[in-house]
Amino acid sequence: MENLQAMGLEESGSNAHFQENFETIAVRTQSERTQFQEHSVPLYLTSSYVFEDSEDMRASFAEEKKRNIYSRFSNPNTSEFIEKVARMEGAEAGYAFATGMAAVFSTLAALLNSGDHIVAARSVFGSTHGLFTKYFPKWNITHSYFDVNEPETIESHIKPETKILFAESPTNPGVDILDLEYLGKIAKKHDLILIIDNCFATPYIQNPIKFGADLVIHSATKLIDGQGRVLGGVTVGREDLIREIYLFSRNTGPALSPFNAWVLSKSLETLSVRLEKHCENALRVAEFLEENAKIGWVKYPFLKSHPQYKIAKNQMRLGGNVVAFEIKGGIEAGRRFIDSLQLCTRSANLGDTRTIVTHPASTTHSKLNENERLEAGISEGLVRISVGLEHIDDIINDLKNALNN
Repeated sequence: MENLQAMGLEESGSNAHFQENFETIAVRTQSERTQFQEHSVPLYLTSSYVFEDSEDMRASFAEEKKRNIYSRFSNPNTSEFIEKVARMEGAEAGYAFATGMAAVFSTLAALLNSGDHIVAARSVFGSTHGLFTKYFPKWNITHSYFDVNEPETIESHIKPETKILFAESPTNPGVDILDLEYLGKIAKKHDLILIIDNCFATPYIQNPIKFGADLVIHSATKLIDGQGRVLGGVTVGREDLIREIYLFSRNTGPALSPFNAWVLSKSLETLSVRLEKHCENALRVAEFLEENAKIGWVKYPFLKSHPQYKIAKNQMRLGGNVVAFEIKGGIEAGRRFIDSLQLCTRSANLGDTRTIVTHPASTTHSKLNENERLEAGISEGLVRISVGLEHIDDIINDLKNALNN
C-alpha cells in the first residue's frame, strides 16, 4: 500500500501475498525497522520531527511530502495501528483518536454542518445519545431515531437535509442486530454517509464496509486492547471522508498517544485468538442463562432465540463477547444479583480478559430518563455481561451462585 512508506511503515515482500489473511495482517503490519534492526516495534515517544532544511520544512507543511511533522498529526506508532485496522476492515484510510468517544464526536463533527440532520438507531451508547441531544443542537444539527426492531421505518425519517445514517451493531447494551446490507442500500439510495460503530464486533467478527458502510468506528479501549489498560479510538473508511476527519482532528487535537497506539497495535496481534475464546465462553454463558428460571430473557447474537439470529449469522463471524439479559424481579433483584458476584467484576468497561457485569440503567445509560431508556430497550432489570477469558466453569458457577442468592 502506497502510504506505508510515506508514514514510516513497511510491508515485507515475503509476506505481501498473505495480506488478505487477518491474522497475518495483525502480526506483520509494522513500522519500518530502524538502523538497530529491532524485531519488536519500538515506541516513538516524540512530539515533533526534524527537517533537513527550510525547503524540506516548507514542502512538508504544504503536504507536498507525506511524512511525520508533529505527533498530533501522525506518528509511526499511530500510523501502524491505523494501517492494521484499515486493512482488517477493508478500508482505504483511517485516523486514530484518544478515546472511542473522541472518534465518534470528531467523525460526526468533521462531516456535519449547521442545518444537517442525522438518522440513527435509537439504541446507541449513552454518550453518543448525549452528543445528539445536548451538544449538536447548539450547532443546529438535528437527529431522528428509528427503532432497531422496525428498520422498515428508516426511510420515513430521512429529510432533504439528512446527511448521515448512524448505527451500532450489535447495539450497546441490548445486543440487538441491524441488517448492515439493508442499511447500506438505504444509504446508497438516498446518498447518505453510512457510519457503523463496530465496537462490539471488532474487525475480526464483522466488516461493515463489505455491506455498504462508508466509515467504521471502534472504541479500541474495549476488545481491541482486551486487557483494560489504555484508552483509544479509530475511524476507518473512505479516503475522501477520512481526509475531512484528519483535517478537523489535526486542528482540534483528539489524537491518540504514541504509547497507547503501541499497546493497541500489539493487542491486535492476538485479537483473533482472544476473540475465539471470548465468544466460545459467551455462548456458553448465554445458553446457561437461557435455561435459568430466574431469567426473563437473554439476548446473544448466536442464540437461535435472538430476534435477528439469521442476520447475525449472515454478517458476523462469531457472536461477540457481550450477553444481555433481564432478571425477574426488576431493579432490586438485579442489584442483589450484582452484589452477590464473587468472581465477576463490577465495572462499566467491557472487552476485558476479566468477566465484567454492568447494570446499564444506573451506570452507562443513567443520564437517560426513564422513557428514553425504555425506548432504547433498556429496562431497569437489564444486566450486561462482558464475558472474559476465565475458565467457563468458574464464570458460570459465579453467575449461578449469585442468581441463587
